[in-house]
Amino acid sequence: MTVKRMDNVGIVVEDLDAAIEFFTELGLNLEGRAPIEGEWAGRVTGLGNQRVEIAMMRTPDGHSRLELSRFLAPPVVADHRNAPVNALGYLRVMFTVEDIDDTLARLRQRGAELVGEVVNYQDTYRLCYIRGPEGILIGLAEELR
Repeated sequence: MTVKRMDNVGIVVEDLDAAIEFFTELGLNLEGRAPIEGEWAGRVTGLGNQRVEIAMMRTPDGHSRLELSRFLAPPVVADHRNAPVNALGYLRVMFTVEDIDDTLARLRQRGAELVGEVVNYQDTYRLCYIRGPEGILIGLAEELR
């Protein structure tokens, strides 16, 4: 076996505070927040002498993390926040929630917008996509029991 686990998914944002608030409302916990900078970090990313502020968000079960990054240097070079669902590359992050209607109501107060509609998939899940902070595409799934 090569992979032990998936450690995290990284998302670059402009407003780190707003992203933290949004994902906290969704139910993730802020595990830590720190500046990352210097030559060593640039050797990992290939970006040279970078300066980034990161926040690590953890799911309540403790098994998954979302790394939110705000780049101070070098400047951001591309913007994929409003790419459609069928765009190449990063597509979305999917979260299982207890109550999709309640979750949508709370996240709408933080600016979330429903992409299509909430659908029932084979009486197993209720599913939807939303646009979260800065247009980030997020999937929500509620298991039906």
